[in-house]
Amino acid sequence: MNKFKAFLSYAKSPYLRYSGLGILFILFGFLIFLNTVYYGLWGKIPSNEALSNFEYQRASEVYTADSVLIGKFYLFDRQPISYENIPRQLIDALVAIEDERFYEHSGVDYPSLFRVAFKTILMQDRSAGGGSTLTQQLAKNLYPRKERKKGGLAVNKVKEMIIASRLEKIYSKQELLTLYLNTVSFGDNTFGIESASLKFFDRRAKDLKLEEACVLVGMLKATYGYNPRIFPENSLKRRNLVLQSMVKNDFISPRENDSLTARPLQLRYRDFDSNTGLAPYFREEVRKRLLKWSKTEKTKGADYNIYTDGLKIYTTLDYRMQTLAEKAMKKHMAKLQNSFEKSYGKRAPWLTNKRIIEKAVRNSIHYKKLIAQGVEHSVAWDSLSIKRPMTISDWNGDRQLSLSPIDSVKHYLKFLNTGSLGIEAQTGAVKTWIGGIDFKHFKYDHVAQSKRQVGSTFKPFVYTAALEVGISPCTYFSASEVAYKNLKGWSPSNSSKKDETYLNYSMEEALSNSVNTVAVKVLEATGIENVVVQAKNMGIFSQLPKQPSLALGTGEIYANELAGAYASYVNNGRAVLPYLIETITDQKDSVLITFEPKRAKKKAFSKETGQLMLEMMKATIDDGTAARIRSTYKLKNAIAGKTGTTQNNKDAWFVALTPKLVHVTWVGLDNHEIGFKSTSLGQGANAALPLFALWYKDLSKEKDFNVFTKAQFERPSSAVLEALNCPPVKRDGFFKRLFKNPNKKRNKRFRG
Repeated sequence: MNKFKAFLSYAKSPYLRYSGLGILFILFGFLIFLNTVYYGLWGKIPSNEALSNFEYQRASEVYTADSVLIGKFYLFDRQPISYENIPRQLIDALVAIEDERFYEHSGVDYPSLFRVAFKTILMQDRSAGGGSTLTQQLAKNLYPRKERKKGGLAVNKVKEMIIASRLEKIYSKQELLTLYLNTVSFGDNTFGIESASLKFFDRRAKDLKLEEACVLVGMLKATYGYNPRIFPENSLKRRNLVLQSMVKNDFISPRENDSLTARPLQLRYRDFDSNTGLAPYFREEVRKRLLKWSKTEKTKGADYNIYTDGLKIYTTLDYRMQTLAEKAMKKHMAKLQNSFEKSYGKRAPWLTNKRIIEKAVRNSIHYKKLIAQGVEHSVAWDSLSIKRPMTISDWNGDRQLSLSPIDSVKHYLKFLNTGSLGIEAQTGAVKTWIGGIDFKHFKYDHVAQSKRQVGSTFKPFVYTAALEVGISPCTYFSASEVAYKNLKGWSPSNSSKKDETYLNYSMEEALSNSVNTVAVKVLEATGIENVVVQAKNMGIFSQLPKQPSLALGTGEIYANELAGAYASYVNNGRAVLPYLIETITDQKDSVLITFEPKRAKKKAFSKETGQLMLEMMKATIDDGTAARIRSTYKLKNAIAGKTGTTQNNKDAWFVALTPKLVHVTWVGLDNHEIGFKSTSLGQGANAALPLFALWYKDLSKEKDFNVFTKAQFERPSSAVLEALNCPPVKRDGFFKRLFKNPNKKRNKRFRG
């Protein structure tokens, strides 16, 4: 009784009344605050309709013809997947470590929230966590926080609780988990479990092992601090903590936990960076063509964004063929680069030629930036001469050195580059595409962007035109040099060291051994205009010089253009236009467009001419300038082809023809002023041919490619074989030799 009276006395105390009023005031204020947030006074909260119609920004995916994912185009690297493709063990791991009562609450876990508030506010325990449920985290993923101040943090928390409650009413628990795992960030600009799984373990989410799933789930606490690529030890500890949480929640047994905890962290990191990975030049060309396509579609009323719409691009590229082509390129170019540098020694132009060096420096990004800022040339030069820590690359990998930007320019000035292309002869479908040696440092694509003189690879067009105007393949042309009076004494010569003064070659022999003097005479007999028209009919669309030097390949042509033209020799006289993309679909796999092969409607030459030319180019492989295909590389496949080397050894070419494939290779330097030191090193047979030979040798070892490597050319008709049945070389008769001065060039007018 006394205690009750004491309580009544205390209850009448003004302190209690004021305390009670204070609490009521705080609660009232909090309720007002909640209402102001709810009704959007602190910023609009998405409606149920907006939450129901949410759409992801999806990365567009690039696939090879054999359905291998080789690249993505994105602002955010995200590939959403359905609930069925998310493994159960991954969901269990997520719930165990992030939200134990996920299946019981309705968006906000109030017991957990009060526990965290008590520990954080009253006990000052900063390790208590944030108390956010998976649904609240999803709300934050869908509508990222903009305000980072303390007041803003409270507003954001309340907003996320409201959004979470709405999400729980709209979506099932399965749908919420799917939304969460498709939107959450895993660092490295990667969003969603599918993209993270591909990036860190190179496998689809559905194929993740439990310990791998726990690594990814563990990252969600701190995507940088627990990134297994950057901090493997932290990641391993976090993975094991996730496994312990699964034991605690009865998802796995203690025995399973012991076994999995003992396993090391094993990544298979695969970054979908535009600079790295398979076929970067090809992927960049695909991107450019997609942008053109999307612009065209926009004019028709369709609006596709290749970076956010989740398109799927199915290309013509063959994954294994491209892999082997890049392997062959690296092997050959590393070896050739070493020989190239040794051939020049200490007097290399990239070290000693001040004019070439200064020109290269003036074209560098660093120099142009300084000049754009108003810096004088001398000051800019001095600035670029200062050494600093710098990473440079070569065929041995990256090295950290103390170099100046000018040193860096010199370093990259010396590199040989390449462009090679393999297409399906009958359709033009691109099977391999190598635009250069390293996309990270050399962005210029030597397949799609570079026009270079093609050298002797142009000669087949000359000989084709000759056959078409009626010149017999057994017509003989003198190999002796001629000085053309009406061309300022121009006198083309041959690279052969043997005395050819008295020799006369058949067309087959002249082509297979790439005799320059004969090629010019065949052009003269055929007519320049006829040759230009013939080349155009075969798919050459570049402007050609109407000069006698055209016979020697002074015309500048794209590599892909050359490939399409050569395809006519194994495609019944019809050129093809190389194409890269087969099909584009939307995110729901509905086909948006299919690209059909583009072949010339009319034959560029007769069947007989095609067979004659093919036999001549077979001779190039068997006994001519490309004979090392047989002797060095021991390839016995059906192959025809042509080598090419331009003036001063600036460009090396090789075109290979097989019944099913056309392969074009160019090797040279980006700087046109630097060439190979010698013809023996820089000729097409040495610099360019091995890129095809090494690749085709590897293809021939795999049964899957037998359809290409074991294919045979059509047997030529008896009339074709008879037309070529003549001695390859004839020597001038006695009297002609008697009156011909071997030390004096014949002077005449060019009449082509």
